[in-house]
Amino acid sequence: MRHTLAELRSGELLGIKALKIQEDLEVFPQEIFTLSESLELLDLSGNRLQELPSLARLTKLKIAFFSQNEFEEVPDAFKECSNLYMLGLKSNAIERFDEDILPLSISWLILTDNRLTKLPNSIGDLINMEKFPLAGNRLSSLPESMQKMKNLALLRISANAFEVIPSWLVKLPKLAYFSFSGNPCSKSKAPNIKTLAMDDLKIGSLLGEGASGKIYQADSKAFNRLIALKLFKGSVTSDGYAEDEMNASMAAGSHPNLIKVLARLEQGHLGLVMEFIAANFHPLGNPPNFETCSRDTYKSDFTIKAEEILAVAKAVADVGAHLHSKGLLHGDLYAHNILVDSRYNLYLGDFGATTFYKDSSMAFEKIEVLAFGNLLDDLLRYCEDRENPLYTKLSQLRDKTTLSEVEKRPLFSKIL
Repeated sequence: MRHTLAELRSGELLGIKALKIQEDLEVFPQEIFTLSESLELLDLSGNRLQELPSLARLTKLKIAFFSQNEFEEVPDAFKECSNLYMLGLKSNAIERFDEDILPLSISWLILTDNRLTKLPNSIGDLINMEKFPLAGNRLSSLPESMQKMKNLALLRISANAFEVIPSWLVKLPKLAYFSFSGNPCSKSKAPNIKTLAMDDLKIGSLLGEGASGKIYQADSKAFNRLIALKLFKGSVTSDGYAEDEMNASMAAGSHPNLIKVLARLEQGHLGLVMEFIAANFHPLGNPPNFETCSRDTYKSDFTIKAEEILAVAKAVADVGAHLHSKGLLHGDLYAHNILVDSRYNLYLGDFGATTFYKDSSMAFEKIEVLAFGNLLDDLLRYCEDRENPLYTKLSQLRDKTTLSEVEKRPLFSKIL
């Protein structure tokens, strides 16, 4: 729900927990401090703010969004907000990030699409950090202090300037969702594939929408069947470059648990033509929310049998082995990116965070194995027949794939 500045000034918003105002604000409204006894979420995205006063009086503030404003540095306004755990500063013009300006309570910091060339050494003090999207900046290195981030689960450094990935980074015990495409150390390749003119397609109804694009039902004389068309929203997505996602989708090749790419649109258009997936397929889970941060959520009535968990585990491990044999790190191995039907046949989708890599140490695969282990852990929590001996065996596999010592985790081929 969006509010107005007039409503705020009239006093009729007193006591609310969440406030969202988008009115081309150039100055932070001081009236927001009248909500200090109740405000937990503040969203001033899509304005023209360049600076903020200290927000220390907002003692209950937990979540703050200031995306799509005009900040040139990370504001020194949050240090005393001891309950703040999520801060979004996406799509500003941020070049500076000073030392020791954030509260240690931060677990989710969004700095995607800015102009940062370096991070402060004090970033490593944010030991509660779980989720750190940094795609679309100008970074070429990370502070070694980040080794202290033992809870970091998701890191996005795509579309930056990294020549090499730090060796300590792949040893972080909880890192499971990692992407670094669109850097000098990760060159994506465009496979030879059929191209199709936009005019050859008849676009139908919208099937779905993600961060990077929209998927439509489509028809074309080039294919004697229903097809799907993914149109990308722009050349840069929240996870990196659209071109890298397209190349990864095509390079993934053929596998029973991957949605087949049939063609790409001709030059000048960012889009992929894919096989049409029947409507009886649906996402296995839902994306993380504010509370779960880096872990998926599920419907309140969701349950699953041990045999069904095994079917999911086999298919996901098989497609994981397939991708890594091609030097592809999926980077987003989540239940919400897996489509299943009633019999748990499945497709793994969404290559927005996928990275081409050449490292032969298997470290990137073992990061992905932790994502697999997290998926297994989630599904086991909803298992309805825990007396089944298979539940115990799957729990043992979960324990092996989630070991904090990264090098001790099994590869997908061993899991199979």
